[in-house]
Amino acid sequence: MSHRFADLTSPGAAALRERTPVLLLPVGAVEPHGPHAPLDTDPIISAGMCLRAADRLADDPVITVKILPALSYGVTEFGAGFAGAVGISAATLGSLVVEICSSLAAQGFPRVVVVNNHFEPAHVSALRAAVKTLADNGIRTGYLDLLRRAAVARLTEEFQSGSCHAGRYETSLVLADHPELVDTGAMARLPAVRVDLPAAMSAGKHGFTAMGMLDAYCGAPAEATAEEGRQTFESLTDMLVEAIHDQVR
Repeated sequence: MSHRFADLTSPGAAALRERTPVLLLPVGAVEPHGPHAPLDTDPIISAGMCLRAADRLADDPVITVKILPALSYGVTEFGAGFAGAVGISAATLGSLVVEICSSLAAQGFPRVVVVNNHFEPAHVSALRAAVKTLADNGIRTGYLDLLRRAAVARLTEEFQSGSCHAGRYETSLVLADHPELVDTGAMARLPAVRVDLPAAMSAGKHGFTAMGMLDAYCGAPAEATAEEGRQTFESLTDMLVEAIHDQVR
């Protein structure tokens, strides 16, 4: 059986309401991820988490998980100086999430979990604000916020360091699911670039180049492995399954 919500027929969607459906909304951005990883890196990670969570809960006697069509455009101001950055405004992103979740709730699908893997501050703020707006309107939408301290502590050392855009952490995740999209030759030649992204943002630096990411990456992509990606996906999926269960409590 397909985990994709959009693969249902209309009668199939109506029947889904008779169970306890939890819908996952994968979110990301199309933006540069160094000279080695695809523009689609963030959506790939969100999709991989959603698919694994749906697989893990496929036989759950109570919850039925379906994956909504991805929202793959986000706020990409930091990468705007590089080819391939396709950005929308924070206001547009927030409105999309509010309107999508409101539309679903109005027809009997109130349980949605937003699954995001693009961490530009304005993008994250827009998602947090959208979830609050929905809550103020009586729609309790889940948001797996991977930047919260408890979540960060469950992820890799590179992610915790804050130097992790298209580095070992993200590249490993792409290698786990779509190795054909990684230029492994280019990856192997890239030197480690240490940039504390949260500190650079706090210092007012805006854009990858200003932060010292001259090739639109930081971290150590040459150290990436598919095995690390699979292990990290397990941790990410654990957190997502917990967020799904929170929606039905």
